[in-house]
Amino acid sequence: MPVGGMGAALLGIAILSLMFLSVAVWNGFPLIFYDTGAYVLEGLGHVFLVERAPVYSELLFLAGGAFSLWPIVVLQAVMTSYLILTVARMEVPGLTLWGLSLIGAVLSLATGIAWYVGQVEPDIFTPAVILGSWLLLFRSRQLGKSSRAGIVGLTGVAVACHPSHLGLQMGLLIGAALLRLLARGRRKLPRPDLRCGLIGLAAALGIILAGNFVLTGTVFISRSGSVFVFARLMQDGIVQRLLKDSCPPAGHEEWKLCPYQDRLPHNANAWLWGATSEFHALGGFTSKAQQEEDGRMIVESVLRYPLINLEAALRDSVEQFLEFKTGDGIEPQLTILEAGFKHLIPAQVPAYLEARQQRGVLRFKTLNLIHVPVGVLSVLGLLLLLHNAARRRLWDEASLPALVLLGLIGNAVICGTFSNPHDRYQSRIIWLPSLVLLLAVARDRRALQPVPESGT
Repeated sequence: MPVGGMGAALLGIAILSLMFLSVAVWNGFPLIFYDTGAYVLEGLGHVFLVERAPVYSELLFLAGGAFSLWPIVVLQAVMTSYLILTVARMEVPGLTLWGLSLIGAVLSLATGIAWYVGQVEPDIFTPAVILGSWLLLFRSRQLGKSSRAGIVGLTGVAVACHPSHLGLQMGLLIGAALLRLLARGRRKLPRPDLRCGLIGLAAALGIILAGNFVLTGTVFISRSGSVFVFARLMQDGIVQRLLKDSCPPAGHEEWKLCPYQDRLPHNANAWLWGATSEFHALGGFTSKAQQEEDGRMIVESVLRYPLINLEAALRDSVEQFLEFKTGDGIEPQLTILEAGFKHLIPAQVPAYLEARQQRGVLRFKTLNLIHVPVGVLSVLGLLLLLHNAARRRLWDEASLPALVLLGLIGNAVICGTFSNPHDRYQSRIIWLPSLVLLLAVARDRRALQPVPESGT
């Protein structure tokens, strides 16, 4: 049964959603991360937290999080399934329900997609930014008006759920704009629909501003400012070098951190979240004065040590690109979250405590013996698809693998440079190359075969 019809499409979305929710169902409760407590507090307690995007918290509230955390992960499953279905219909005309189900089963078993769909965390919205942007930029004309409007809205929400997503979407748009310029006079090159892509960006900005206004009564994009970049510079030792070179008696600049320069951590997480960190003594995320000084120190470090900063950013970006093990931070969260859950969602606490995650029975070492090699091979397969498409001059077929590769690189650069490398940042999107390969093979079983030298 082809998935082109409405009935088959709805059935396909339902089948994929059940597959992607399988891990959470097996766990006995939606998966939890350290940040989940902050989103629950912000969404259900209506307390603005500078370090968290209000839109995901408000989505959690609108999904009925006060009564159950299951609706938000069901929503994430349906959203992800709809995007995959829409991309599949564009890439593989005539794809059957059986073929779609097989793709979903492979993704569920061989990649970490189900671990992010079933997690109360905005990480699953990162791949949604990439898939939604591809549809708007390269397939907007094939989408109907209602589908196009739906993709614009969904992509806008996905971007608004995390500050890093705005930079990711803008990077994809810049890449598309460069392709558009290159396509002038070259008929075979695809011409991205920049107008539709910019509408998606405008929708994201509108949702961000509206979400922030609803929670705070003021209009802004983000207030976390320079905090995460500063923490990354501290982890790389650049902050410590600046203090050594500029604090009295070595220099004339008196930074607030000068008295603490000998006991600053070389770990971003220890600086931001450590119980004894001087970050909290100086006001933490709520201190506007400290954020302003962080910003000045960042600028000063770039001016003084441009090559050191460039080298550190490149090193962290490459490290981030290569780190994508499944399970980062998916561990028992009792000491961190239990008290908050008892206050905000008391009826859900028994199920939360009985979940396999909280009982400490989740093991990822064996799982990553599958997920990591699949991720590596899928990225290599992505490069092979691009090579074959270039040899055959099938540039339109290259648009999806190229945009996914650009998304992988952009995500690594943004997270590695503006935060600090963590496996979860890249593992949340490393399933996208696997999806692209599965779709390519479903369209043409010879897709991964080397193209002979004489191929055109």
